[in-house]
Amino acid sequence: MQNKNITDFTNGSIPRHLITFAIPMFLGNLLQALYNIVDSIWVGRFLGSESLAAVSVSFPIIFTLIALVMGITMATTTLVGQYYGAKKTDLLGKTIGNSLILLTISGFLISLLGIVFSRWMLVQINTPPDVLELAASYLQIFCSGLLGMFWYNGVSAILRGLGDSRTPLKFLFYTTFLNIFLDPLLIFGWGPFPALGINGAALATIIAQGISALISLRYLFFTSHLIVIKNDFWVPDLSIIKLILTIGLPAGLQHTFISLSALVVSSLINLFGSTVVAGFGAAARVDQFAFMPAMSIGMAVSSLVAQNLGAGKNERVKESVRWSSLLTICITLFISLITLLIPQLLLLPFTKEPAVLAEGIRYLRFVAFSYLPMALMFTLGGVLRGAGDTFIAMIFTLVSLWVIRVPLATSLSRLPFLGINGVLLGITISPLMGFLLNYLYYRSGRWKKSLMKTP
Repeated sequence: MQNKNITDFTNGSIPRHLITFAIPMFLGNLLQALYNIVDSIWVGRFLGSESLAAVSVSFPIIFTLIALVMGITMATTTLVGQYYGAKKTDLLGKTIGNSLILLTISGFLISLLGIVFSRWMLVQINTPPDVLELAASYLQIFCSGLLGMFWYNGVSAILRGLGDSRTPLKFLFYTTFLNIFLDPLLIFGWGPFPALGINGAALATIIAQGISALISLRYLFFTSHLIVIKNDFWVPDLSIIKLILTIGLPAGLQHTFISLSALVVSSLINLFGSTVVAGFGAAARVDQFAFMPAMSIGMAVSSLVAQNLGAGKNERVKESVRWSSLLTICITLFISLITLLIPQLLLLPFTKEPAVLAEGIRYLRFVAFSYLPMALMFTLGGVLRGAGDTFIAMIFTLVSLWVIRVPLATSLSRLPFLGINGVLLGITISPLMGFLLNYLYYRSGRWKKSLMKTP
């Protein structure tokens, strides 16, 4: 398995590995966010606040639908990293094949679920009546392209486990700019294209995702020389599938808890009308950018931890945690300061309506105080994922969101003198609990018991 983009993290400088591996992933996360960000900019600035609200209420549902599958990709990165670090090539190949099998089956099933039940799900989260039909149409089209999203993310997870974060970035660069190019054509009907409005934004996204998936799969199987296709490559191996699900289901459930809590919080926000929904939706796009550096470092530290645990180099694991925490703190403090000082400037690309801007500013001036504990939680969570210890991370997420965030946001929002500010307080306070739980568990050292995962 010779490839210049593959990196052996068991030797060399830890901070150099972290930075050089995290930067392409940060740029990749940035480009992936642009799929949604560009939609929001075109829709919010040219189609109005109702269309922006329709896009905004759809995303918590989309995240809920894909949450469990995200666990499969995380398990793939962990197992590929550990087997690569341990030089177990047979298990490495079986893991890649079985992960892609699971992602393909999941893609078909979840797309069908999203298309059939999109309107019902929107009704359940109190979507304002003036945006319901727009949101349902957007969500159905978006869900029809989930298989492409799953395939691309599956290949990316495989490459991350092998220490390659550059190649997925290259593919994503092409398709993101295709999405940017297609958006105005399909939204406004330029040239020979029909004017599809908000549906055009969804269609542009799924076309770009499909192309990204095809390019990624072609590279993995025909160009990279990373894997050798044997006769049993596409034959399901129950022991491998069980192992992927053992690691992946808790990680997926963790994301499901996050997504479901976002749905509950969204249903509370939706009660305050489409202007608040649009303002908070625009501010949530800023959140995406604020969390990206920490998420990228957390993903990088997962790969470093997986390979070094597989190779039995525990001291390099500790050094990885120290450096990743330091980087996270420095970057996130800077982002928090910028968000507090110039929130209106950050929101202007998404909307020019004063009422919507005011609600977005309100959101950012509360939530910016949660960025640091949330960022450190991403970093420590990355350590646990690299060790394959995903169950305890799921429990911590459950406590943070369903014992703290949802009850707090629900109860405080009902107080007349707080209203929507009560929801924001719940969102802001809960990451502190998540960070403390992850930190105390990391200090206990119990996660090291998950060192090698062998079927």
